[in-house]
Amino acid sequence: MRGSLVGTAITLAAGTLLTAAMTTAAASTATTAGPKQASPPPVLVDCQWRRDYRPVDFILACGDGNSRLSGLQWKHWNAEGATAVGVNMVNDCKPYCAAGTFRYYQVTVRLDRPQAWKKDPNVQHFTRMSLTYADARPEGYKQVMTYPLWD
Repeated sequence: MRGSLVGTAITLAAGTLLTAAMTTAAASTATTAGPKQASPPPVLVDCQWRRDYRPVDFILACGDGNSRLSGLQWKHWNAEGATAVGVNMVNDCKPYCAAGTFRYYQVTVRLDRPQAWKKDPNVQHFTRMSLTYADARPEGYKQVMTYPLWD
């Protein structure tokens, strides 16, 4: 009787494995035959070549950190562009940058012109950023400043 119990257990286990394999194969076939999945939205590439999606902070002046975006709140982010509001923290560099003071300016950030990223052509990334200053802006800046982004 013990031998027949072991034989039954082995038969049941083999049947279970076979059923699982067939179910996985059927699901796999159904997935590949289905509609093509939508591409993920473009990313924002920072100066350290890391990609990010809806970052809260972003450094604009990579060499010295004297201009950065902070407290970003993204209103939308899709295949065509992205928009956020936040603060541009800019060092006034007076009398020189190491002794300067960071000033805070309310901005609207717009990202656009998505293209394939050179580092990973399967990833789309935004290639242009525009900052629109709500009221005050740093000395020498226009109301709208546009920057090319890293590739």
